[in-house]
Amino acid sequence: MNKRSKKHACGLAIAVIAIIAASWWFWGRTETIPTASTGLLERFTDFDSEFVNPRTISVWLPAGYHTGDSCAVLYMHDGQMLFDATTTWNGQEWQVDEIAGQLIGDSLMRRCIVVGIDNTDRRLQEYFPTKAWQQLPHDKQGEADTDKLLGDDYLKFIVTEVKPFIDKCYKPLTSREHTFMMGSSMGGLISLYALCEYPQVFGGVACLSTHLSFKSVGDGVDGTLWSEAFCRYLSTHLPSANSRLVYMDRGTEGIDASYAPHQQQVDSVFAAHGWDSEHYVSHVFDGHEHKEIFWAKRLEKPLLFLLGQ
Repeated sequence: MNKRSKKHACGLAIAVIAIIAASWWFWGRTETIPTASTGLLERFTDFDSEFVNPRTISVWLPAGYHTGDSCAVLYMHDGQMLFDATTTWNGQEWQVDEIAGQLIGDSLMRRCIVVGIDNTDRRLQEYFPTKAWQQLPHDKQGEADTDKLLGDDYLKFIVTEVKPFIDKCYKPLTSREHTFMMGSSMGGLISLYALCEYPQVFGGVACLSTHLSFKSVGDGVDGTLWSEAFCRYLSTHLPSANSRLVYMDRGTEGIDASYAPHQQQVDSVFAAHGWDSEHYVSHVFDGHEHKEIFWAKRLEKPLLFLLGQ
């Protein structure tokens, strides 16, 4: 979507497909248009940027939503995988529309808009916490290809381009207390990183099965060194204790089983900085694997932690 198209998108509904209710890996997604089971789903295709490659932005609106309603906003990564399993590469989804819709309908959760941001073939690079590089041992910093550490650019895209567009188009509540982010795996990493880089923007984040081992994404540097570097980054960049909401979790099966020691390190950082259990939680879900079906099973917990009434 070019700048001119963006300017007129709200009024003219250019590049928007709205479906009133009755993908995770970029390279595996289908071109079938997802639909929502509850609420309204709008899509903005080829949303362009000065910082990252164009992609689709999907906006889920709760049932009965009207422009300007007092809604919070939840930004989520891997937008292809959030709403419709019939359009995903693995036939799985987060069931965001069903679960959030039910919680809102039962008055357990504040009304909110969910902004799903599609990933691209640069997913691993865009979800990488760029400034962790500065915390690597000096003799290892040169081994990292900093041109591939695109997390800072991706967050600029969200904060300076996507958020202003959402705020103008839908007129939700825009302050920090009403703005949140959620993701899984590398999406968990970039969500926690976003809270540190933009504490004035986000009031809380949820990080599911956070890829703290950095396995297969170390860019020439051992994953453990990256994990330790990220913890050092957190130690010096976290917002003031108990000033935000941070939800983290992991499963015990598959790749999630490798996260235990790294998650314990992160937990220790938060504890050392004085975060209490009302503002920071770290859960373990026995038997859960690194898959959307398991994130859907426990999605209610982070939603209520961030947006519960």
